[in-house]
Amino acid sequence: MRPMQLTIGSNITSKQNLSLQLKGQTVSFQDCDRPFFQSVTHLHADAEEFLCGSEFMGKYFTSVETFDYRLKLSAKRVDLTSINQLIHLRKLTLRQVDLLIQHSADIIFHNLTKLEDLELDNCRIYSLEGSLTKDLKSLKTLYLHIENIYNVFYSFTEPLSSLKLLTFDNLQMFCSCDNAWLITWAKGCRQVEVIMLGPYAKTGMYALEDLICLSDNGIETPNFVKYTEANCTTEVGFVLFVATGLGVLFFMLLVLVHILAGPYLLPLYHITLGWLLEAMRSNTRGRYHYDAFVSYSGKDERWLGKDIVENITDSLYRSRHTLCLVSRHYLRSNWCSLEMKLATYRLQLEQRDILLLVFLEKIPPRRLSAHHRLARLLKTRTYLDWPQDPLQHQAFWDRLWAKLKPQTELEIRG
Repeated sequence: MRPMQLTIGSNITSKQNLSLQLKGQTVSFQDCDRPFFQSVTHLHADAEEFLCGSEFMGKYFTSVETFDYRLKLSAKRVDLTSINQLIHLRKLTLRQVDLLIQHSADIIFHNLTKLEDLELDNCRIYSLEGSLTKDLKSLKTLYLHIENIYNVFYSFTEPLSSLKLLTFDNLQMFCSCDNAWLITWAKGCRQVEVIMLGPYAKTGMYALEDLICLSDNGIETPNFVKYTEANCTTEVGFVLFVATGLGVLFFMLLVLVHILAGPYLLPLYHITLGWLLEAMRSNTRGRYHYDAFVSYSGKDERWLGKDIVENITDSLYRSRHTLCLVSRHYLRSNWCSLEMKLATYRLQLEQRDILLLVFLEKIPPRRLSAHHRLARLLKTRTYLDWPQDPLQHQAFWDRLWAKLKPQTELEIRG
């Protein structure tokens, strides 16, 4: 396919609503601020690359009300965050768009308060949650055909106060109690009609009771309703049993905590106290003893060369940054989980860029999905990968130092 050149010469804004259809492997523009683009209200783009320079071209159609965008799941990443600038959108269709590779997928749909119809057709996404739908208060129709297996959290539907029709096409969920609410909500919400479509149903539609899910082993696909009944329902008898035996269990718990976690209790107390004292300070700049506190699994010590943190109690909250070295060992460590939890609390309190993530090895998305705190951090923060090629090590250290080095007085004021 040969490239096509389209010349738009007018600088006069059209008073009529224009429709524009574009198709090609690469569709790129120059002079994207021309009034012509601002006159388009109906836009259909089918292209692997839809660009103005190196930016996503969609944001320049500021008056668009209907936008149908078809990409390819294999296409290289282009930041689609600027879709949230199209505040006049009433209908948005995204086809074959991989939202897993978007650094800020959850804010793509922010500000779209007039959007009434949203379709995600053959797309990929990590999960459906409230941060994605928080501004979609006018949404009436939602169609979801997601290619990968994902979670649907209860917060996803809370902002959708105008929703009338929700269609799941080939719904693929993990067997998780986080998704258990969907069955009860779909049956009990009279305002919303929920339609389930699937290739294995003879009529194309199937009942909620026939929904299946993917188990942790990645092989078994049990009935989702039976799974939730067996694993996510609290029986009355069990509650009474726990209540009557609470005194004995509490005493046993104290003994077990003392034996298994005794060495960690005092450091935990001091770490928490340190975070609180630091959060109460009016100005924490310039009062750190260390550039970074390193959170890592003891099985990854060879990466560090030596244990640079001998006293966690002092080092954690006296460090300017917290550097988390993420590996499979790290994800299995309860102590590392505690350190990350405290680091995120500090991040929320100080509202500063103090948390750095370094992945020592490639970790599959399915393994990360069980660690919600880390998965959410990856949506909003950049991270570094430890290169396996020794020739790239120096470049890695340079990038890491650029993030860790103290700011100069001029940079702070700027």
